[in-house]
Amino acid sequence: MQKITFEEFENIMSRDISESQGCIEVAFSVDGCLEYQSSHLGKMIDRDTKKDAYWFGLVPDGSKSYDFNSFGQFANAKIFYGKSIKEIWNTISLVFVDIC
Repeated sequence: MQKITFEEFENIMSRDISESQGCIEVAFSVDGCLEYQSSHLGKMIDRDTKKDAYWFGLVPDGSKSYDFNSFGQFANAKIFYGKSIKEIWNTISLVFVDIC
């Protein structure tokens, strides 16, 4: 597992994927949190609007999945026990980053 700064993460998520019709997928865990040991997040192009869409899949059964229309909403959503990913970034360990 690897640690990067939030700024480095933001740079990854700001990549233009519109031309390639690709996606960005990141597998991660939250240090010290048993619930979020196999979590994912990403960015893709919304098929209907053709705009960037950001998402979280925090648990394998899909019961904690969230979609956002902007990186700001995504980064500041308080979905980690009342905190955002930006607020808990120092506890995030990356398992892999896949830029499709």
